[in-house]
Amino acid sequence: MNPYASFLGNRDPLEVISATPTRLTEHVKSLGRSGMERSYAPGKWPARLILCHLADTELAFAFRLRQALTEPHHVIQPFDQDAWARAYSSADFTAEAALDTFTAVRKWNLNLLKNVSPEVFAKPVSHPERGQMTFRILVETMAGHDLNHLSQFDRIAAAAA
Repeated sequence: MNPYASFLGNRDPLEVISATPTRLTEHVKSLGRSGMERSYAPGKWPARLILCHLADTELAFAFRLRQALTEPHHVIQPFDQDAWARAYSSADFTAEAALDTFTAVRKWNLNLLKNVSPEVFAKPVSHPERGQMTFRILVETMAGHDLNHLSQFDRIAAAAA
């Protein structure tokens, strides 16, 4: 089962992923530099690290989407998000740089997805931890992942208000 399906509900995944850069931009502007260092719960990533994670994940999805399109029965390569996030403890990794990266790669991914034929969405792929899925489920995972992290930003913003 897709763990992000509950976040997506009946929403169109392409509409969700199209709207995410704007929502993230609004959060970065409203939280400001100090707000981006706040977390939604004790022991959880602050907003800046969530944004760095989203940039990383978008890069990973870019590769996954293209591999899934071009290889038969592609096996998705998972990554250790906590290990990747450790690199971002330095203040040199700003929210603005992460947002710029996320937005640029997301735009590129959306251009790709808008040109994929409907039958490609049924193409099988697999994930070592999640099992068999389709290209469509991969796209739904992107959207649900966005919504999960956007809800974390919403909680950070609500606590700051």
